[in-house]
Amino acid sequence: MAEAHDDRPLRIVVLGPHFEPDTAPTGRVLSQLVHELAARGHELHVVAALPWYRRHAIEPGWEGRLLRREVTPWGTIRRVHPFPGGDKRDLVRRAAGFVGFSVLAGFAGLVAGGLLQRVDAVLAMSPPLTMGVTGRAVAWSHRAPLVFNIQDVFPDAAVETGAITNRHVIRVASWLERLSYHLADAVTVLSDDLRANVAGKVPAHAAHVHVIPNFVDTARIVPSDRMTPYRAELGIGAEPVLLYAGNIGFSQSVELLLEAARRMPHITVLINGEGVAKASLQEQAAGLPNVRFGTYVPEERLNELLATGDVHAVPLKRGLAKVSVPSKTYSILAAGRPVVAAIDPGTEIPRLLDASGAGIAVPPDDPDAFCAAVARLVDDLPAAAAMGRRGREWVVGAASPAAVAGAYETLLRSPGSLHAP
Repeated sequence: MAEAHDDRPLRIVVLGPHFEPDTAPTGRVLSQLVHELAARGHELHVVAALPWYRRHAIEPGWEGRLLRREVTPWGTIRRVHPFPGGDKRDLVRRAAGFVGFSVLAGFAGLVAGGLLQRVDAVLAMSPPLTMGVTGRAVAWSHRAPLVFNIQDVFPDAAVETGAITNRHVIRVASWLERLSYHLADAVTVLSDDLRANVAGKVPAHAAHVHVIPNFVDTARIVPSDRMTPYRAELGIGAEPVLLYAGNIGFSQSVELLLEAARRMPHITVLINGEGVAKASLQEQAAGLPNVRFGTYVPEERLNELLATGDVHAVPLKRGLAKVSVPSKTYSILAAGRPVVAAIDPGTEIPRLLDASGAGIAVPPDDPDAFCAAVARLVDDLPAAAAMGRRGREWVVGAASPAAVAGAYETLLRSPGSLHAP
């Protein structure tokens, strides 16, 4: 294992469910991290799924093969079939797909960087949780330490939202979760709340759990004019826009935005994304002329999308902030836009907004508090813009790619080298 002070280039195998051009948030995170580490001179060999997130099916042009291999200036990318199912609500089918993907990723990981050749470290990302076991097998084959990155704590988030209720399934998933933590040489999470959750489940390994936030590319996402071409495409004028951008699922209290639309007919509410709850939300929005729905935009239009909103909503159902961190918040701040977060008090996002002065945090699932906060900002757009500027200043200093990639670089050189409080 490399010494912490060693500055030689590393050979790293990276395992994750998504990678560019896939549009999943975790794919953006992993892609940014790989490029930042490559810019530092490291050799990386990525194993990920064929692009499938946007339509929950293999994207056109990528079908027909279980495995694809690409050579890049910094290493290789191996893409394997994710076995997506047509219905996101069929959890049994999704679990089977995750297992199938994890098995294929494991075989691809064995040859990544050279068949059974030694590498310096393996970095695996969850969800799916099965990547912890896959990562350990790949790490053993390459005689390397395993760093296991947790984006959302599973199964806690699924249990909190009611997506999983079968006690036998919960028991098996919880066992797999603890096993994955035990198998890793280091576990990284996004916040102190997630660290407390994970460390509480494996107290003997608490010192191996480290907080490293996701970073945002502040050179690519920058403050831009609010009158974007995307507004025109959706028939939105110069009125204030309250924007939710991201997954439309059962963990987000997106219904709060519909209540804001009812109470504030002078604004437009834009809900931009896809997810299992979108169809139901569209039915609820019938008769609300100031609600617009958009779909995922290409990566190159992300900055434009973020600029379209004068105020951004980050709603998360009660109890979920300790198992999930809405990382989209960092991108919103980079775009210079203020946030209204409906989320558990005392958790990561309220602390972030308090430190940066970039928005307002209110209790989750509280329509009155949420609408009051939105009204305060949309009725005083100069004050909202000032919050956005403060958020931009904060995120440039606190979540830069250089700082976050440097923390990962230190950890990948020696998984015990970062101090875990």
